[in-house]
Amino acid sequence: MLEVEKIDLYYGASQALKQVSMTAKKGEVTCVLGRNGVGKSSLIRGVTGAAPIKAGRIVWEDKDITRLGASDRARAGVAIVPQGREIFPLLTVEENLKTGFGMLPRKDRHIPDEVFELFPVLNDMLGRRGGDLSGGQQQQLAIGRALVTRPRLLALDEPTEGIQPSIIKQIGAAISLLASRGEMAILLVEQYFDFAKELADQYVVMDRGEVVMAGRPADLDETDVRRRLSV
Repeated sequence: MLEVEKIDLYYGASQALKQVSMTAKKGEVTCVLGRNGVGKSSLIRGVTGAAPIKAGRIVWEDKDITRLGASDRARAGVAIVPQGREIFPLLTVEENLKTGFGMLPRKDRHIPDEVFELFPVLNDMLGRRGGDLSGGQQQQLAIGRALVTRPRLLALDEPTEGIQPSIIKQIGAAISLLASRGEMAILLVEQYFDFAKELADQYVVMDRGEVVMAGRPADLDETDVRRRLSV
């Protein structure tokens, strides 16, 4: 289980997170919701080690990882699918997938069949350059690259942004399947409520760098949740 305990995060003098606490369990999808600029991506960055926290604690699988760097957290089973995908446009699909090998012991340096089972198009395009793929295909590639590292905590930062509806459905189905196996905790940052609603076992709603609502969907007022996502 992931346990985030009262973390503060700053960018220079600007405070992005204020005493944020939350949990994410294996076998569940925890959706972090909120308007643009409320701290959702900062929470992901703090959890994955992409940005250091100023105060508080992050515990993963009963180990304090607060002071670990991003590479050490990756070795501990934490993976991120960043906003904007951040694939390597001049590398082939296969080469992009293999960039995940760096965190793995030599015996595990192969692309799991699961990647191609979830996203068959990647197998069909192994020799294509990443920059030649559509936005939706690039998003599938970014998720596949994260899965190559065999994560037990998968953090996805707005995976539906700018993606066509048919691929959004494929991504949703992949997330649901990964969670259902019970071996992975999924932390999903999203601002589109209908997509989150189909997947979420738990909501964490943020505003101005703070958690303002959290709980099971059945225990929260959907109208109130939607209100906090509207501009």
